[in-house]
Amino acid sequence: MLVQLFYAAYFFWPFARRAPEAPADAPGPDAEPVSIVVCARNELDNLRRLLPLLLKQDYPAAFEIVLIDDRSEDDTYLYAQQLAQYYPTTVRLVTIDRTPDGFAPKKYALTLGIKATRYARLLFTDADCIPATNQWLRLMQRGFSQKDGADVVLGFSSYTEAPGFLNQLIRYETLLTAAQYLSFAWRGWPYMGVGRNLAYTRACFTATKGFASHIRQLSGDDDLLVQDAVRQGQRVAVVADPSAHTLSEPAETWAAWWRQKRRHLSAGRAYRLADRLRVGTFMLANMLFYLVTVVLVFSPNNWVPLAVVWVLRTLFVSAVYARLSRRLAQPVIVGLLPVLDAVYFIQYLALGISLFLNRTLRWK
Repeated sequence: MLVQLFYAAYFFWPFARRAPEAPADAPGPDAEPVSIVVCARNELDNLRRLLPLLLKQDYPAAFEIVLIDDRSEDDTYLYAQQLAQYYPTTVRLVTIDRTPDGFAPKKYALTLGIKATRYARLLFTDADCIPATNQWLRLMQRGFSQKDGADVVLGFSSYTEAPGFLNQLIRYETLLTAAQYLSFAWRGWPYMGVGRNLAYTRACFTATKGFASHIRQLSGDDDLLVQDAVRQGQRVAVVADPSAHTLSEPAETWAAWWRQKRRHLSAGRAYRLADRLRVGTFMLANMLFYLVTVVLVFSPNNWVPLAVVWVLRTLFVSAVYARLSRRLAQPVIVGLLPVLDAVYFIQYLALGISLFLNRTLRWK
């Protein structure tokens, strides 16, 4: 419990109360051109929603959209080709016909897409995301001016609201994950980012030798690249302004979400030891808290004082997470927080056991 309170008080609460970033209309360094990179496979409907929003980004300098068609079997190529012809200076198409044996498909596709970019600053999102506002590009680009010139900019990608407990759990899990990687980076210990909203320089990509250290690993085009960047001394900044978020559609079934989380968590084995200890300590403390709770329910000794302590901890942690949800504009039902928290850590334990017993993963 004390470990949880330390993380909440040292990392999460100060980050939730940090001053907002400068508004998009404030004077800022917006003179650098940017390449927006999107990798898509069979994403025609999503691209029809995403690309018009990217083209409408309010950015005073030049920017391009590099669309990577990764072996699509629908009309993604035809749509992208038409758009590239209509916007020849803004939209560029990179086509992947096949992935070499043993290479992670998305990493291979991204590598070719990055090689095709014109500009030194790269901003990434996924085809099934949309920017929250037309200020997304401008605000994420401003992250490069932090820390006397950042090399990597971490953003937040939230999920849209929908009815049902699964949606509440997915958005809570997203909030808690963001609370960790954003607040840790803000404190000077960056360890991951999400490819749905991530920026870095071409020089950073070169310094890490691209995805070379994990090119055969299915996941990790975002967090493992951040790991390599930190090892190379690259500077990492955080942009958490709601106007700089991206929005994604969450999984609609428990099975789809389970497969997605297995893929995401599989990259954790390649994290630096210090990062694994820092994240693992937080996760283990929470899991043990709930396991011990179950044991103490059946123990008559000191039941009342322990229950008081449990309630006080839960109230404090819930207050911190509620403040984080407002800071990141990821609304949660406050009354559900204790339930969501317990279910999240129970399923996290189940995911860990599942990965230990079966490491076979698949990409879409």
